[in-house]
Amino acid sequence: MVKNGEFFVIKEMRQKGMNITQIAEETGRDRKTIRKWLQKNEPESYRLRKPRVSKLEPFKWYIRARMAEGCINARIIYDEIKERGYTGKDTILRDFMKPLRPQIRAKATEWYETLPGQQAQVDWGHFRVAYGGKQKRVYAFVMVLGYSRMMYVEFTEDEKLEPLMGCHVRAMQLRWCSSKLSI
Repeated sequence: MVKNGEFFVIKEMRQKGMNITQIAEETGRDRKTIRKWLQKNEPESYRLRKPRVSKLEPFKWYIRARMAEGCINARIIYDEIKERGYTGKDTILRDFMKPLRPQIRAKATEWYETLPGQQAQVDWGHFRVAYGGKQKRVYAFVMVLGYSRMMYVEFTEDEKLEPLMGCHVRAMQLRWCSSKLSI
């Protein structure tokens, strides 16, 4: 669509004697567009669209009520309003719910203090290493003691149950050996 200012420029170029091809080349528009606009006496005005009612509008009161009850799971509310006749998608619902959800602010790290020998945390790490000219995936079993923050790391070729149990046993044996040595 040609903008209003451009419409008057096209009309002025024509009055100065330029032909349609010259005007099209100068403005970067198609000749058919230039011809169409030259036939008009004034620029087109934009037609305002009628505001459409959202498919979610009849259900907003219900969504607010459910959220006030403590249900902030969009999937659950989506299933509930779908049973009541909602025909829209869940994206509209999620966009509506987002600003209404309570902002949860959690600490990045929360220390969990324990007594000696009471607790340990275990996790796997994933690494790629060059082995024989190829990339190979290896896994790191990591155990951290809750009280001392002492760490045990062992690399394995997979994360199956047998290596997991073996890593636990070896970590515990090492822990007991080091504690007996320090006595």
